Parts: sequence; C-alpha cells; structure tokens
Amino acid sequence: SAYGKWNAPVDPRSNEFAYVPIPESPKRIRSGYEEPYDQFQSPCRELGVDLPERLIGRFAHLDPDFSYLTYGDEGDRGVPIHKLTKGDILAFYMGLRPCSPCENKLIYALVGLYVIDKVMSVGSVPESKWHLNAHTRRTPGRNDVIVSAKSEVSGRLKRCIPIGEWRDRAYRVRRDLLKKWGGLSVKNGYIQRSGRLPSFNDPERFYRWFKKQGIGLIAKNN
Repeated sequence: SAYGKWNAPVDPRSNEFAYVPIPESPKRIRSGYEEPYDQFQSPCRELGVDLPERLIGRFAHLDPDFSYLTYGDEGDRGVPIHKLTKGDILAFYMGLRPCSPCENKLIYALVGLYVIDKVMSVGSVPESKWHLNAHTRRTPGRNDVIVSAKSEVSGRLKRCIPIGEWRDRAYRVRRDLLKKWGGLSVKNGYIQRSGRLPSFNDPERFYRWFKKQGIGLIAKNN
C-alpha cells in the first residue's frame, strides 16, 4: 500500500490470494522488458476484485518473480541477502486485503518461500538472463543482488498462510508463531514495513514449522 496505494486481495475463508507486485518506475525499465499490470487483472477478478484504474497501463516491479524463482534487492536492504548461501531460505509475505467481510482490515500472510540455489551480484548476470528478474529488467543499482531458488522446494504458495495480527499499534507476527519459530530479529515481531529485512533467529526451526503446514508451492506468479 505504500507504493501502489492498494493491497492485493485474499479470500479469508480459503486463503486463496492474488499476487500483485509494486509498481516500477518507467524511467528505469529497459526497453522490451516491461511487465504490464494487465497480467494481474484476471487473478484479482477471480476473487471478485478489479485492479484500480491508476494501475492499468502501468508496469510492475515483478519481484519476487515466482515464474523464474528469482528475487532481487538493492542498496542497504540487499546487504543481508549478499551473506546468504546455497540452502538458506527466504520467506515472502504480503499485507492482503480481504475480499469478503472478516474481522481483519488486512491479513498479513506468507505467500512464498525459496530455498536458495545461488546468490549473485547484479553485474554478474549476463544479458541473456536479464528477463529473469525485475532488477535486471531495469537499470540496476550498483549494489543490487539477485537470488535464484531451487525448483521443487521453492515458489509461490497455493494458499497463503496468515501470520499477522494488529498489536501495539502495528501489524506483527502473532505471539504463538514467534514462539514456534524461535523469534525474529525485529522487535516484537514487527512486519508492517520492511526497510530493514527481518530475519529468523532459528531458520531451521521455522522451516520445520513451514513444512508441517503442508501448503503446496508452485513456480507461477498466479
């Protein structure tokens, strides 16, 4: 909501959701590498919601790109990712807006998970692979980093996993989940914004919990 002024929809009964990324600056996109927002209209309509008019005709910063199992980040935010290695995990979450009445204004939920295969600086990505990630589809920053994930064990969740609640004037990971995961690096489970990426204190413990949820992963954006 901080970028596109809108939250993608979720069905609070089934946890089916539409993946809709943030907008991309048209000045940064390489010619021929545009990702139009029109591609996200159909998944939203399946949940009874239309994309807002202000996004129609614009281009998306499609990242993570679950179709190619890639993720990119930049600047200071990307520093922790540079330190990750093969076999580490990245978990993706979104603030989703319920498409039918429920007790929550927003549902903060896990929407994807990667088991990392490779981490590389953006400058090392050859032009033949620029189409695989948003940070190579545009003019990248000097410190941008790209992650590729292992197939079969990585992708978008078929159904999201709600993890958040409104607590202490912000959206935070539920206390029961913080205990099961072994905690997060951020104070009191804060996940409303991620200017500094949160990390798991015990990633193996989180991953064991995640696999027990039994939610399938697919290599598709929607």
